[in-house]
Amino acid sequence: MNKQNVLIFKLPELFNILNELNNYLDFRIYEFSEKDKLLEFKNTNSESYLILTNSENEIKEEKFQLILNKFPDTVNAIIEKINVNLLKYKYSEQSDILIGKYSIDVNSRLIKRNDENLKLTEREIEIILFLKNARKPQNIENLQREVWGFNSELETHTVETHIYRLRKKISEKFEDNSFINSTKAGYTIK
Repeated sequence: MNKQNVLIFKLPELFNILNELNNYLDFRIYEFSEKDKLLEFKNTNSESYLILTNSENEIKEEKFQLILNKFPDTVNAIIEKINVNLLKYKYSEQSDILIGKYSIDVNSRLIKRNDENLKLTEREIEIILFLKNARKPQNIENLQREVWGFNSELETHTVETHIYRLRKKISEKFEDNSFINSTKAGYTIK
């Protein structure tokens, strides 16, 4: 699993303490003393992040910040606060994934377009997200391995049946017959 980034802004003592515990943390830490450098790093890295600072150095336009004002706090309490905020960010990040003219809410398992919603299964969400992130068409074997996990007892028509039902649901709800495309090379999402 990819570690999330904690960007520590103008709290060098806290960075030094956390850096000593670095091998035990579930996140990567970076120290910044200049706002421009922090924003540049944040904008050039696609991973999740949380800015950790105090109210004196709060960056008003930043959404994902943990403001620490009450010191001294135990290191365990600080790490717990960081982890809780990273989980909140991850949950929020999953609540609105754009795919073409659709929005996918992974947490609620909904695909949305305009004011219409369609409830999907967890497997259907996994199929859509896998195809969305694929750079090229995906054949049945890749889908079977990556979405289901390799299982020798799983028959290839299981994958085809899931895709058929998913396409049918989307077609009936949104009148869209081209959301998932099939070519000789495999399946794609437009």
